[in-house]
Amino acid sequence: MSEKLRAGILGGTGMVGQRFISLLENHPWFEVTTIAASPRSAGKTYEEAVGDRWKMDTPMPEAVKKLVVMNVKDVEKVASEVDVVFSAVTMTDEDAKLMQVDSPAAAIRKIEEEYARTETPVVSNNSAHRWTPDVPMVVPELNPEHMEVIRYQRQRLGTTRGFVAVKPNCSIQSYAPVLTAWKAFKPYEVVATTYQAISGAGKTFQDWPEMVGNIIPYIGGEEEKSEKEPLRIWGYVDNEKKAIVPAVSPVITCQCIRVPVLNGHTAAVFVKFEEKPTKEQLIQALRDFSGVPQELKLPSAPKQFIRYLEEDNRPQVTLDVDYENGMGISVGRLREDSVYDWKFVGLSHNTVRGAAGGAVLCAELLKAQGYITKK
Repeated sequence: MSEKLRAGILGGTGMVGQRFISLLENHPWFEVTTIAASPRSAGKTYEEAVGDRWKMDTPMPEAVKKLVVMNVKDVEKVASEVDVVFSAVTMTDEDAKLMQVDSPAAAIRKIEEEYARTETPVVSNNSAHRWTPDVPMVVPELNPEHMEVIRYQRQRLGTTRGFVAVKPNCSIQSYAPVLTAWKAFKPYEVVATTYQAISGAGKTFQDWPEMVGNIIPYIGGEEEKSEKEPLRIWGYVDNEKKAIVPAVSPVITCQCIRVPVLNGHTAAVFVKFEEKPTKEQLIQALRDFSGVPQELKLPSAPKQFIRYLEEDNRPQVTLDVDYENGMGISVGRLREDSVYDWKFVGLSHNTVRGAAGGAVLCAELLKAQGYITKK
């Protein structure tokens, strides 16, 4: 077997960075050899830098404990030691000021492009580049062809190997795959309410005790992402514009609510269709749906991407969030509606499929497509 690719984690001490490290332990293709974080963590071993803030259920992998954390801003130095980086980097207003840009998001865009310009592929969990026209935002089962836009991004960046690719927001994973599976029935209007876990905010109940027994009906920026990002996934690569052009339908309206659950985003969804499918047709379409990751048998790909549960009280977070190691989608309660045509409940694991796991699957796809190779 060929040698593993050397992977770096940018923002490796935070919750998503930790999830990347857990998921990449013993990965057949990638090996975490480098961890970079803020200057205050730089120079410490990973174990020292994280301290008592390790938030995963599984223990910290032995292989990373003694790695000395590098400064994420030493771009050339970090990039010289890796074949690919996974980005969970965060930036503050102070960082933005020092980097002479107008926002933390702009600072993330800038540093991810700096890494790409060192000829290092960047696979990012961040939202900063999701609307950069030549950056692919991909759920590998839904729009793998969007990776083709990388050739235009490389022209813009002046690179032959480096680029940035991103995965979409965690909130859409429990309904965008379902609507994609039902594309033949032409969904044109969707109402979705998402009930989102606290790990989506990088928190546990220990560090967010006010969430115990509580609901907060607001998550900053989340509703706009939930309404718009699926349309970009359903768009196409326009070779004249050298960009992804979003779809215009279906129209989605969304409310996003934070609930006292550690892992797992649940969505209650109502759909109108131009065609009039039966319940049996809709369920069969979910069960039959698969994509390139399943065809290629990518290491992190779920064998059955979407499953339908017949029981009235499913999907449930405690029973179903870890389906297919957190990479599958669970759907239930499909029934006719008195205002819309059909309604259903979907569930996805927000820090696995919805965050680091989705990015790892993107990296596997990019390797299989030839975009990520040894330096």
